[in-house]
Amino acid sequence: MTLTVAAREVVGVVGETGCGKSLTGLAVLGLLPKGAVPSGRVLLKGVEQPLDGSGSARGDAVSIVFQNPGTAFNPVFTLGRQMRDVVDRHRRVDGRPLGRAASKAHILHYLEQVGLPDPERAYRSYPHELSGGMLQRAMIAMALVCEPELLVLDEPTTALDVTIAKQILELILSLRDRFGFGVLLITHNLGVVREVCDRIAVLYAGRVVETGPTDAVLQAPAHPYTRGLLGALPARHRPGDPLEAIRGAVPGNLLGLEGCSFRERCPMAVEMCASVDPVLDPVAPLHEAACIRAADIERGRS
Repeated sequence: MTLTVAAREVVGVVGETGCGKSLTGLAVLGLLPKGAVPSGRVLLKGVEQPLDGSGSARGDAVSIVFQNPGTAFNPVFTLGRQMRDVVDRHRRVDGRPLGRAASKAHILHYLEQVGLPDPERAYRSYPHELSGGMLQRAMIAMALVCEPELLVLDEPTTALDVTIAKQILELILSLRDRFGFGVLLITHNLGVVREVCDRIAVLYAGRVVETGPTDAVLQAPAHPYTRGLLGALPARHRPGDPLEAIRGAVPGNLLGLEGCSFRERCPMAVEMCASVDPVLDPVAPLHEAACIRAADIERGRS
């Protein structure tokens, strides 16, 4: 699987539960679960990062915002204490940690940048004393205190209501423009992808099966799996019409699986799909799909 994120670019990673979206984000940070046998490479500006997390750029150049800030923060410490721990570990001046006063000033600056109305109060607060939206803003601030070059967002709006979720997405884009970091946005919400992402990568069974500019992929999907995801959206159906569900489930064990991993669920599968493991091939400028029937789909549209 090849996935790239440029500076100031927002790349959305989408797919069903179990497709490997969150695991991909954790791999970037060297946070794979114990017992995982990693392969492949993670490069940051051409420098390879260890997949086991030892000596990785996690916290220095790459940060993550988890989907539920209520469980991501430690409930027995104030936000300021937890953010100071991050700053003390990753921020240095002439090789030495920032002093207490400088560390607090640095943290208050980022609490203000994420739009918290009273940064000093948030600094002194325990997680349970803030609302979900305020806590998510604080989580974003904690990810930014080390001034990362890449921000990984793992379902950052799942635990929020629609109005607050929209505000958080607008905040992320504003911060991206202000600080210039790239964003890897992990989500199952194609509406969010359409709204904020420059490019999209559709994941299935741990592999990118389609990628390209967001508008190109959503308007002219070239992989049957992407077509299935879009076909299940209520907005694409008239009121009262049944939704188009993708039959079956994501395979749980990929070891020894031959051919296309989607073939058992694919309405366009042919005999060759059982033996050919498709790779990403161009279907349009900057638009690629891993399907031997992609050309047939394109012809069907013309």
